Amino acid sequence: MSAPVTAGFNPASDTLHALYQGMQSLYGVQPWWPAESPFEVVVGAVLTQNAAWVNVEKAIAQLRSAGMLSLDTLLAAEHETLADLIRPSGYFNIKARRLRNLCEFLHGQGGMPGLAGQSLDEQREGLLGVNGVGPETADDILLYALDRPVFVIDTYTRRLLQRYELARGDESYEALRAGFERALEPDVYLYQQFHALIVIHAKEVCRKSPICHRCAMAVSCPTGRILLEVG
Repeated sequence: MSAPVTAGFNPASDTLHALYQGMQSLYGVQPWWPAESPFEVVVGAVLTQNAAWVNVEKAIAQLRSAGMLSLDTLLAAEHETLADLIRPSGYFNIKARRLRNLCEFLHGQGGMPGLAGQSLDEQREGLLGVNGVGPETADDILLYALDRPVFVIDTYTRRLLQRYELARGDESYEALRAGFERALEPDVYLYQQFHALIVIHAKEVCRKSPICHRCAMAVSCPTGRILLEVG
């Protein structure tokens, strides 16, 4: 799927590669996404909405213990049972409905194998048509469950782009995704690692209140340089 030309975010390939290489040199290869099957990635993509990953892991562990980490078992589950099992992830009633919607969609496609056999455009359009599945959730599924070269945009990515003055902050999800996909080769491993590195960098130092004095990349970051001078 070629990224449409969208005004507002057009980073240079060299700039993004330098950012990637800088984080890779600091953190190394990242084990991401942690899951035992593509379907578990699908479940995790819904549960991680507005939730810390540690709480998602608790919810997935409860589903696994109950023998409910398959399409058929989730479709057969009562709402109350499913909601209670995923309670640690928060918003459990809403997420139970969203999981049901997504499972019904997958069932209609012939399960994960049926979805995997479609074109990327068909896959993304279908996922975005499911009630409760937004662009980030859809792209998590495409990149990590189906190994499709789609760049995932999240809060951490937006924060990093703003601090490097590569984005203003008001760009749409699609503008940012398209910008990454125009600038980078369509490499699934690169996209997975880049996203994972952004996440760990944001958690380590590039937080809401950045810890620039602990960041080895601060000298290459416009925001970091300013804050180091002020500090």
